[in-house]
Amino acid sequence: MPEEHSQTLMAVDELQAIIQRCQILEEADFKGEDFNLFQVAGQKCLEDGYAAQLLEVIQNEKNKVIIKNMGWNLISPLVRCIFMYKQEDDKREHCLRILDQLAQLCNPKELFLGLLEQIEQTSGEQVCQTVMLLLQPLQTVLLKLQNKKAYSVGLSLAMIMNQLTPLPVPYTKQQIQEDKLGLCQCCNAVVDFAKPFVSEVVKNMEKSSEYNDMELKEELIKFCMQSLKYPLLAAQLEHLEGIEEHPFRQFATEITDILCNMGELIPLVFVHHKGKSPHWENQEFADIERKNSADSLACLSYLMFVQHFGVECFPVVFSPSYLLLCNMTHIEVLLKRTEESVLSKGLDLFESCLLRMEDNSLLHHYLELRGFINVPQDLVKIMTLCPMEHMRKKSLNVLQLFIDKFDTEGKYTLFRCLLKTSNHAGVEGYIIKNIKDQIHLALTEYDNIWFTGHHLISLLDLVLSLPEGAETDLLQNSDRVMASLNLLRYLVIKDCESDNQTGVWTTLGKIEQNFLKPLRVGLNMSKAHYEAEIKNKKENRKEAHSSNTVCSVTVGGEKMPAMTTGMQLQVLHSALFTFDLIESVLARVEELIEVKTKAVMDENS
Repeated sequence: MPEEHSQTLMAVDELQAIIQRCQILEEADFKGEDFNLFQVAGQKCLEDGYAAQLLEVIQNEKNKVIIKNMGWNLISPLVRCIFMYKQEDDKREHCLRILDQLAQLCNPKELFLGLLEQIEQTSGEQVCQTVMLLLQPLQTVLLKLQNKKAYSVGLSLAMIMNQLTPLPVPYTKQQIQEDKLGLCQCCNAVVDFAKPFVSEVVKNMEKSSEYNDMELKEELIKFCMQSLKYPLLAAQLEHLEGIEEHPFRQFATEITDILCNMGELIPLVFVHHKGKSPHWENQEFADIERKNSADSLACLSYLMFVQHFGVECFPVVFSPSYLLLCNMTHIEVLLKRTEESVLSKGLDLFESCLLRMEDNSLLHHYLELRGFINVPQDLVKIMTLCPMEHMRKKSLNVLQLFIDKFDTEGKYTLFRCLLKTSNHAGVEGYIIKNIKDQIHLALTEYDNIWFTGHHLISLLDLVLSLPEGAETDLLQNSDRVMASLNLLRYLVIKDCESDNQTGVWTTLGKIEQNFLKPLRVGLNMSKAHYEAEIKNKKENRKEAHSSNTVCSVTVGGEKMPAMTTGMQLQVLHSALFTFDLIESVLARVEELIEVKTKAVMDENS
């Protein structure tokens, strides 16, 4: 006990000795050695559990000048001790009061750098705890700064957001409720930290219509842009049952409110950011800056048009087609990504813009714009390559919605484009079914020049053809081939040769030459090949005396995974069934053509 007591006295006595020596010095006479001795003694008091005694020293009016100059050195050991003690420990409470006192008494510039350094040095699970602990003292110090205030606020917000960015964003309901690393809580604390500076900007804007001090405003816009990219772009922002105050929805509300209050929300959404963008000599940096900005603006559009954040700032004067036009760049940015959280935002934003529009109201001229051609191609990639089934289905629904909104010439142009670019038989088959629906409308409900006559003939040249003639892989292209045959069957039944509204009868010779004959030859070759394969497999199975022999087979140009001979036979029979299906429709088409042609010849004789 005496030894422990003497160590205590040593730590406190050392501090008192340094304090007494410095009390008689002028502020300008403090030396580097004095700073070091104060830091070591203060740190020892904290580590040995004598925060209460240290607090007394700091609160003593006589020590005001010493604490002003040297107190910032205690930030690092102070933070370590606060995390060391439990929540209800008196020693922790003393440490928190010391932190508060330092914020009030220390030289703002020195303490600002000390706090920032502490935030910069934190990592992993302690990031959010450290940031939340230091936000209040950092805010106090920044509000005292006179010089370079805007720069210091911007530096603080950028440093905080850079430290948070590596942390995973909670996505599921359970993850959000647990908030394991404290990110949800921390993000909203950072917004509270920024509010006095936002108020300062707004107040100055209200005082003068020509608000010239743009620096602080720009730093706050940068913070909002960074927040939109992370965490909001990756966050789940739908209403979640059982979570009354969704932390990321709250955060999104605050960010859009800041932009709205500073008069920047609408300019950012519609005109993009006209503020100064940094000039980078290094092209790589310039590209990163552009991409970050594009991600942030896309997220902002999602917040406004899907989740309706900041809607009170939104002027109800824009037409639905103009809103779609403004958002097409943002939709393209989101659909290029592969993460579910981002991709779903792109699909929701696109769907939201389309649902505002009447069917057949979108003019074909829009397809002259790059985005209006790129976005449907992005949808096709999602439909065919995305591993998530619900995303594939959603993108198909949105593509159909997009098709429905165009006028007839727009639909025609879009169909031609997708047939040429999709490189996927399933998608081509889907487009061909859409073409059939448009022809049906043209023949039964209203006339239009795009799905009858010479325009349709030009489109049928694309539809009623085989990519590689008789050599085409019919199994791989079965969706497209079946859709084409069904379309041709419809045309032959619905359009009499005497009317020939579609022009199909005029071009029948070309269709037979380019489509029907090569298809017949290709079918015969494919069936013969697969029948021979089945025969070989059966013979091999007899030789092996077992149906469990494992080997591989190539179907539709792709090597199948290793499987038993019985399984391979099943696949081969399935292929034959597909060929039989195609052949039955082909035979029906040929029969209809023959019957109708004969009927016309009989009439004419």
